[in-house]
Amino acid sequence: MAPPPRARARVRARSAALDRETAYRLAATEYDRLLAVLRDLDPADWDRPTDCAGWNVRAVAAHVLGTVEMVASLLELAHQLRWARRTGGGVDALSAVQVQERADLDAGTIVAGLQVTSPRAVVRRRRMSRGLGLLRLPQKQLVGSDPEWWRIGYLLDVVLTRDVWMHRIDVARATDRELELTPGHDGVIVADLVAEWAERHGRPYRLRLTGPAGGEWSSGADGDELEFDAVEFARIVSGRGSESGLLGQRVPF
Repeated sequence: MAPPPRARARVRARSAALDRETAYRLAATEYDRLLAVLRDLDPADWDRPTDCAGWNVRAVAAHVLGTVEMVASLLELAHQLRWARRTGGGVDALSAVQVQERADLDAGTIVAGLQVTSPRAVVRRRRMSRGLGLLRLPQKQLVGSDPEWWRIGYLLDVVLTRDVWMHRIDVARATDRELELTPGHDGVIVADLVAEWAERHGRPYRLRLTGPAGGEWSSGADGDELEFDAVEFARIVSGRGSESGLLGQRVPF
């Protein structure tokens, strides 16, 4: 017997698996680590292309600053959402607004803005997560080609930190900088990423990730055996690659 229409309409929105204390320890550390990379750049580094199509290092940093300013201020949040809706809405339109409105900022202004605003962003994200985290975002989000519902807490606690982490990787790769990686920070981000990736594809697997952020995970028997550098695995499942099979399972960043 088919469920009644209202029961069919109830779709579980994705929630954060990380506890809030861990989530915001990771967020604060990640903002600090990205700032350390940006402060170390030479003037020419800011114009180098990144793995984000159409974005150089300056655009990546401008996007992160825009996101930080958005979550730190309700007025800025309303402003960015309003302008993003005028160009179609969604994450891509929002990111485009952030970059376009900060296109004329020099490197020093971007770094100073991140230094001042990112601590406020951590506080505001945590406060909003505590008060609104169980509510559902008003629009479905695309993961690969699949639309899905997210809880606000999932965006605030998990996705926004993954976004900064991956952009720190983008900047380090673009500028040939050594990437700071530690088990207690990057390893926790990767472990949460792997758990979500495995839950999303739901198939047996054995995964070994190398490097300071790595580890070993498995589920079931007779699954695919995969071995990668931990950062490279994260880049692939973020969409910065064209793998198929289990590695074709996208995870939000």
